[in-house]
Amino acid sequence: MNEQLVSMITQLVMEKMGNNAVDEPSHDTAVPTVDQKEILIKLQGSEANGNYADEVASPSTTERSNEPLIKLFQPGSSNHEQSSYSTSNDYASAPITAFKFEEDEVSESVQAAKKHTPARIGVGRAGTRPKTKTWLKFRLDHAAAVDAVYGEVTEGLLQKLDVFQVTTRVTDKEEYITRPDLGRRLSDESKILIQSKCEKNPKVQIIMSNGLSASAIEENVQDVYLALQQSLSNLNIEIGTTFYIDKGRVALMDEIGELLQAEVIVYLIGERPGLVSAESMSAYICYQPRIGTVEADRMVVSNIHKGGIPPLEAGAYLGTVVQKILHYKASGVGLVAKEG
Repeated sequence: MNEQLVSMITQLVMEKMGNNAVDEPSHDTAVPTVDQKEILIKLQGSEANGNYADEVASPSTTERSNEPLIKLFQPGSSNHEQSSYSTSNDYASAPITAFKFEEDEVSESVQAAKKHTPARIGVGRAGTRPKTKTWLKFRLDHAAAVDAVYGEVTEGLLQKLDVFQVTTRVTDKEEYITRPDLGRRLSDESKILIQSKCEKNPKVQIIMSNGLSASAIEENVQDVYLALQQSLSNLNIEIGTTFYIDKGRVALMDEIGELLQAEVIVYLIGERPGLVSAESMSAYICYQPRIGTVEADRMVVSNIHKGGIPPLEAGAYLGTVVQKILHYKASGVGLVAKEG
């Protein structure tokens, strides 16, 4: 209510009270009757925005009206209930619907995409947050990735594969993560052990390492290794003495190639874990790797796990890749150039 309207109402009220004082005797407490009241203002609810619109009655209207000065509604009055719900609170009459979370059903295009990728798409949300099931699955996958990095390959698996173990210049897992260069070189003791136990000048040398995922080796290396052995045996390709490297990096195959003068090295190593899989393994293959070998000369078959390339299939395929490398005496981009 603006100041001009208040001033106008006050003036009209004072004039009316003055007229009443002339007609009636003075009393300490004067209570005006209903007939003496005239409407000067009506408060009406606005349906548009819930505010009140003010209507000031003209003097002629005031003289003809017997309604109260200001129309008020008493609590509990049916008129009050009707007015409050029919004017300023029309929204209260709207049907009340319970809050619903996002529908579990997604569009056909999203359903089709989910069949071809393990990525987190079409998982829904509750308000601005992920659904509880989605969030817990994310936390589980993250914990599995951490365990894969900091885990160790069991001694029982190494005994089952009949391989011996060597180490790099890394002293612990934290140093392995922060110092990749130390994971690319063998310890002095390991060099001596390899020279004493391994066959020199092998046609194919197979090595294994946990790399950044011990879980990948635990889950996949046995099937891949046995399938690769069988594949090379069927192709009449001789294999050297296989061994396991704790906390090794990919480029370590160069030093081993230099040490054993291997013609081809196949390096089975755990991949860096992700939130889709913490058990993915890769197989790096290189023809005559030596210290200073460039990355373009390496080949890799990655994503070996139950949700990617099946381990048995990967092992059999690696045998055919080795055969091709020995035939063309090249790997990486050099092999592609010779094949073309």
